[in-house]
Amino acid sequence: MTGFSNALVVNAQLSASESSEPLVPWWSFTKTVLAATVLTLVRDGVVSLDEVMPARPFTLRQLLRHEAGLADYGELADYHAAVARGDQPWPADEMLERLDATRLRYQPGLGWGYSNVGYLYIARLIETLTGTTLERAIEQRVVQSLGLPGVRLAKTPADLHDVDKGSAAAYHPGWVYHGLLVGRVSDAALLLDRLLGTDLLPQVLRDEMQTRRVLGGPLAGRPWVVAGYALGLMHGDVEGGLTLCGHTGCGPGSVIAVYRCVTDAGTVTCAVFGKHVSEGEVEAAMVASIRHALASVQHAVM
Repeated sequence: MTGFSNALVVNAQLSASESSEPLVPWWSFTKTVLAATVLTLVRDGVVSLDEVMPARPFTLRQLLRHEAGLADYGELADYHAAVARGDQPWPADEMLERLDATRLRYQPGLGWGYSNVGYLYIARLIETLTGTTLERAIEQRVVQSLGLPGVRLAKTPADLHDVDKGSAAAYHPGWVYHGLLVGRVSDAALLLDRLLGTDLLPQVLRDEMQTRRVLGGPLAGRPWVVAGYALGLMHGDVEGGLTLCGHTGCGPGSVIAVYRCVTDAGTVTCAVFGKHVSEGEVEAAMVASIRHALASVQHAVM
């Protein structure tokens, strides 16, 4: 595992590669936490997964599964140029105008397209329904409930001063319009394991969260033989008949992959963080760690 930070949760027991871990950016693993937060509102009867949202032509389920017909600001060449220059982030409404975000790219529910804009809308919905800030809602509804007080939302460059960002020293987290969580690698593994393995959400919602839309596969340069997306979760199959559920996140200078695998032998959740590497390399390291952990568990019970 040279060059990677690694943490494993095996049958609810944590082991980490370092005794003193740095904070790292969670990038799009933040989507999983946003999904968990809004699903606590579904749990509480505040919002429904399948009612059309006010003033919108799509449902919350479609937003969470990237089926709402929305574009993504990653399509904008000006966005990438501005990030590379170290510009200040555009106001969110300016970004939406540049993207022509109100124009749907396909009818909701009839297509699929990964969209950070959809998760910006989810973040705004959380704030509207809770009457508090996104950071406070995540803290109250997920982070504290799962026993992970070190996780926080980064909003300014100062919030990243103690975060291991790889080569992205000048990065402004405001460019992640749905919000950027930071935390330890072990916290990411624990959060996913506890989210899917405890009763923060009732079993019916945990099942809904893991019900995927199959997108295809295999993916070149990545370990997936079947790729899918559920509610804030990537949900794919790898060689050997293993199914993994979690999320990969990447940004300037680094990648994190956080996944959970449930088998008859046991449950393993793994988080791997790497700098100056590809998504596929980090995912491959994650899969190798899960395989090794499962083999150790199977050997122990023989």
